[in-house]
Amino acid sequence: MAGRTQPLLAGVVTALVGFASSFTVVLAGLRAVGATDAQAASGLLVLCLTAGLAAAWLGLRHRIPMSVAWSTPGAALLVATGPLPGGWPTAVGAFLVSGVLIVAAGLFPPLGRAVAAIPRPVAGAMLAGVLLPLCTAPVRALVEVPLLAAPVVVTWVLLHRYARRWAVPAALAVAVVAITLTASGLGGVGAAGLLPVVELTAPAWSLSATIGLAVPLFLVTMAAQNVPGMAVLVGYGYRPPFGAALRATGLASLAAAPAGGHAVNLAAISAALAAGPDAHPDPDRRWIASVTAGVGLALLGLGAGLATALVALAPPVLIEAVAGLALLGALATAIAAAVTEPDAREAAVVTFVVTASGVTLLGVGGAFWGLLAGWLMLLLFREGRAPS
Repeated sequence: MAGRTQPLLAGVVTALVGFASSFTVVLAGLRAVGATDAQAASGLLVLCLTAGLAAAWLGLRHRIPMSVAWSTPGAALLVATGPLPGGWPTAVGAFLVSGVLIVAAGLFPPLGRAVAAIPRPVAGAMLAGVLLPLCTAPVRALVEVPLLAAPVVVTWVLLHRYARRWAVPAALAVAVVAITLTASGLGGVGAAGLLPVVELTAPAWSLSATIGLAVPLFLVTMAAQNVPGMAVLVGYGYRPPFGAALRATGLASLAAAPAGGHAVNLAAISAALAAGPDAHPDPDRRWIASVTAGVGLALLGLGAGLATALVALAPPVLIEAVAGLALLGALATAIAAAVTEPDAREAAVVTFVVTASGVTLLGVGGAFWGLLAGWLMLLLFREGRAPS
């Protein structure tokens, strides 16, 4: 009996940890690029549904524990990008373009290989620059709302030491308690506002949004989620079909975009929960955990309205603080990747500085300019180091 229930329990844990650890990042990102609370709730709902369906399909089809999630670094990119010319419809158009690019990477392997070939230091530095503004939020929250933020940060520190996978969910739970004790409550929202509702938006397109958001969103999702997610599976002895995974998650992204979902991809942060030995001693049985996680994530999406209402009641910096705590591990990994190669260190630093600056030039955000600056630095240094 234990052997049958173990992957089911692992899947439930994967869904709970994946949702609770980063849904605040998603809501912060969607609101940053112009979504109303209702549109952000719709985006969170459809991300849960489409990611859950993609996980269930991939697991049942290939019998491999390919966990699927939303793009957490992509949501952090939305926070760093901020409002777009043209507003929320332009953001939705960028989400669609990113989804098309993910599908294209699944259909044309050279495109996927080209993204994977982005120099690791530059890719890591760009991701670190995207994550930095959110990861500084806990510090700002301790100064601006110390009575609310201090219990959250202390809870995270203690759980990070003794039960790491539950550190962010526990910090979130403390934040929810603090919000409900200090806010006026959910009475003003009404029951209708807590129900899951899909709100469609007609997309709009612009060249600046395509270059400044759609392309960086595609690159961040590929480099920080899909490629590492595949690496996790390979590390556990699987041979996952990368093309099929990209096609499934790309189609899920396209389906989610009109309702506000920014990107769906292979899970990287929570992938080991379903693919590792804790899910089941027999690797051939672990796919049950990823399918269960997909079903669980879809069900958790039904609480998107409640989650959004709670976030709306909180001081924005407190929600950003919880999101920042969830991303500290990803920031550490990105920084390590950025500085690991001495010959590319200067290019990585330039990429990081330009990206983290948050500048917008010609309507294009800092992530694109950071990637471009790092690439140019690499070319310059390679030319300068030509053999004598």
